[in-house]
Amino acid sequence: MRTSVVTAAAALAALALGLTACGSGADSGKGGGADDTLVVGATAVPAGEVLTYIRDHLAAGAGLKLEIKEFTDYVLPNTALQQGELDANLYQNQPYLDDFNQSRGTDLVSVVKPYLPPMGVYSRRTGHVGALADGATVAVPNDATNEGRALKLLAAGGVITLKPGAGTDATPADVTANPRHLEFKELEAAQLPRSLDDVDAAVINNNYAQDAGLSPAKDAILLESAKDNPYANLLAVRRGDEDDPRVRKLAELLVSPRVRAFIEDKYHGSVLPAPGG
Repeated sequence: MRTSVVTAAAALAALALGLTACGSGADSGKGGGADDTLVVGATAVPAGEVLTYIRDHLAAGAGLKLEIKEFTDYVLPNTALQQGELDANLYQNQPYLDDFNQSRGTDLVSVVKPYLPPMGVYSRRTGHVGALADGATVAVPNDATNEGRALKLLAAGGVITLKPGAGTDATPADVTANPRHLEFKELEAAQLPRSLDDVDAAVINNNYAQDAGLSPAKDAILLESAKDNPYANLLAVRRGDEDDPRVRKLAELLVSPRVRAFIEDKYHGSVLPAPGG
């Protein structure tokens, strides 16, 4: 009799545990929790500001619940997305995403490209990139795609020449002509604004420049052109989530006329709406 009671009790406990587990799974929305909130990672500027505008002014009307998580580096937003801690992120460009997927084994894809944050060269010692002194030290990002982007910008400004075919992963080894004998100091992208007192110039990503109070449109001594520029920022998700209804709603809002107007009015040329998304 005692054995049968224990057996029955164990069976009931197992049944209750199974029901609890099933109930837990049913209540868990895809990445967003029970309330089906879309959780999006972003750097503070401009991505965080653009998303905040959408959350505060447009999301409710589109039937979208949006939560924004801000990051201060370029690695964690992608690892958090791959691990399911985020549903999407907004901060990077296609060359960076391609390199990240290849080097980190992630499987993230682009949904829409809403704006271009142009990279710029900044200096507290000269007002024109052509006036850099012989032997000047120029700080550049130390990650592969942003360093290549920085060198291509300097080449576009006529201060160096890169070997033919040098792509988005160009390094100082690809510099074939350096008439000013520039010395390149490779730093983590987030540290570049703080380096301006110690170097002659620094090539700084848009978000870190604006975080530091620099205006790309006014303060850069050389700024990227939007023409044929592959570095528009993109909304990224895990492969297979491109058609998530929440993601599609956010994608549509990101390239809507109201968001385009917000970008133009707020950034005055320091961030450029990408043509066509």
